[in-house]
Amino acid sequence: MTIYEDLERRGLIAQMTHPEVIKQKLENEKVTFYIGFDATADSLHVGHFLQLMVINRMIKAGHRPILLLGTGTTMVGDPTGKTDMRKMLSVEEINYNADRFLEQMNQIVDVSKCIVARNGDWLMKMGYIEMLRDIGPHFSVNKMLTAECVKSRFERGLTFLEFNYMIMQSYDFLHLFREYGCTMELGGDDQWSNIIGGVELVRRIEQSDVQGMTFKLLTTKEGKKMGKTEGGAVWLNPNKTSPFDFFQYWRNVDDADVINCLKFLTFIPVEEIEEMEKNLTGSELNTAKERLAYEVTKIVHGEDEANKALEGARALFSAKASTDNMPVAVISESEFADGKIPVADVLVIAGIAKSKGEGKRLIEQGGITVNDEKITDVFGTLERGLFHEEVIVKKGKKVFVKLTIE
Repeated sequence: MTIYEDLERRGLIAQMTHPEVIKQKLENEKVTFYIGFDATADSLHVGHFLQLMVINRMIKAGHRPILLLGTGTTMVGDPTGKTDMRKMLSVEEINYNADRFLEQMNQIVDVSKCIVARNGDWLMKMGYIEMLRDIGPHFSVNKMLTAECVKSRFERGLTFLEFNYMIMQSYDFLHLFREYGCTMELGGDDQWSNIIGGVELVRRIEQSDVQGMTFKLLTTKEGKKMGKTEGGAVWLNPNKTSPFDFFQYWRNVDDADVINCLKFLTFIPVEEIEEMEKNLTGSELNTAKERLAYEVTKIVHGEDEANKALEGARALFSAKASTDNMPVAVISESEFADGKIPVADVLVIAGIAKSKGEGKRLIEQGGITVNDEKITDVFGTLERGLFHEEVIVKKGKKVFVKLTIE
């Protein structure tokens, strides 16, 4: 199976500028392509992971990726998908974030087979007048205003700073074409307008044909972006989202989303996933979710962490299983008054609630259990003696923490 057929059967492809040309090139040539990553945080998240998996598939097919770290474009901020302007970061913060990105990419992608570039190396050296004279004439403001990434910001207001983002990203394609012979830009489907801008800029200035292709975003069947929890984003950094919590996120995806996630985010052959899809009911669903969680955790955090997370997750459903790999919260002896501690306080210490008030609301809603016993009293307490044995606090069916005494 060719790389194009694999991408198509996995349902990854969203839009292409030149479908037949792209298919022919991917099947018969060694293509140099790029995907950009703006360094807006100190960790990659699951949306980035989908793009990294595309890069992995392309490397296996013999193509050459450029990992473009957006140290220049992050100075401006992509308005795509945002209702407000992004937080402005300093040069030092952006470079720090880019370094963290590269560390994480190294664990997921064979970076030795990639070109690593930072667009701050050229964008931050360009003069304003130079940009206006050399690049500005090739962009129609009327056309830019029709782009979804621009239209989505009209209600709140789009700054002139952000309006320049499309031009900067387009210039990246031109620079990479000149420097490395890059002829294709890939990205999430929310980047379609920016990618078209780059394709057209290269054609107008260099009289050369280049192509762009976007991939579907990681969304639920209802169209909502995946990778968000009550606690925030699902990060690839184990210090921000533990391997266990990362595993649990995928283990608990909706039934309707498990096949898409297997196709998008794992190396399981697409033929095998299609066979799974035919029989996906009852216990097979749980088996598929567990495999999804294991495969994705193994790619991001390594086989050892995936095995630990799998063991810890199974411990939830088996009284005999080890709970050594569950998330742990430490309660200080000083927290106990007269040998007792309020359950609402425990929920805050365990990170299940952000405040005592939120903890009490969770108890009122019937979502809290301690050692499988539902807590109904918002002023309920746990006895110090309870902690001579293992204590597990749960919120619903998906969040659980083992408590220990310090």
